[in-house]
Parts: sequence; structure tokens; C-alpha cells
Amino acid sequence: MSPAMPPCARRARRPRRGAKGLRRLQPSLHSSLHARAHFNPRRSAGFTLVEVLVALAIVATALLAGVQATNALTRHAQREADVLLAQLCAENELVKVRLARQMPDVGDSTQACAQAGRELAVAVHVRPTPNPSFRRVEAQVFDEGAHPVLRLATIVGRY
Repeated sequence: MSPAMPPCARRARRPRRGAKGLRRLQPSLHSSLHARAHFNPRRSAGFTLVEVLVALAIVATALLAGVQATNALTRHAQREADVLLAQLCAENELVKVRLARQMPDVGDSTQACAQAGRELAVAVHVRPTPNPSFRRVEAQVFDEGAHPVLRLATIVGRY
């Protein structure tokens, strides 16, 4: 080393030492050439068709599961809204019977009930009980397609 060299150049030529003063092995030119000899650009250029198709199938399955979960949540929310509106209609009919303050006649009747812009039908069934002082009153609510949504029942006594 010549004394005219700058100090940073002198440090670069010193052998590297690792833990406990041992020399670390530095990669040689031979090892890097050996690694390049086995490099196959055709093999590492991208993904194979099979790999792409497998990844696509996995993504499609995950998306399908997400869509099905979203549909289930939407159906559940709609059903919950239908039941809430039906419960309002059924309770209204049962309260009407109680507020009449007289024993309801045995038989069936149907009333329309408008809730939240929807027309629901409420079928009220009055049935006798073993005790003549009481009647069983049942209100069943149907949606626009005449599908049953909810059924509530109560016992009404003589006043």
C-alpha cells in the first residue's frame, strides 16, 4: 500500500474479519460464473399455464364464496324486515280484539294491513277453548304472494 492512497482506499483493501477475528469468505468470480452457467432464462421467464389456471381457480372459488355469503346476508335482512312488518300487523289485530272489550265471535276473518308501503293480509282465527269464558285468537300474516310470514296467538277472556 502506498502512503499516497487515501484512507478510505486503504480500508477497502484490508481483509474482512467476522466474529472472533476469523476471516469471512468472499464470493469468488468462479462461483458467480458457475451460477450463471446453470441459469435457464426459458424456465424462469414467468408462470406456466397450469400455475395460472390453478391460481385462477382459487380466486374464482374465493369470489364465489363471497358472493354466496353476500346473498345469504341480503336474504336474511329482507326476511327480518318482513317479519318485523308482519309482527306489527299481527299485534295490531290482536290489540283491536282486546280493545273491543267484548268476547269475539268464533270464526275467521281477513283484514288488509299496509306497512312501509307494502300490503300484507292478516287472517284472524277465533277458536273456542274448553273454558267458555275464554277464546283463542290467532293472527296469521301473509305477504303479497300469499306466503305465510308470521303467526301470533293469544287468549281473550270475558270482561
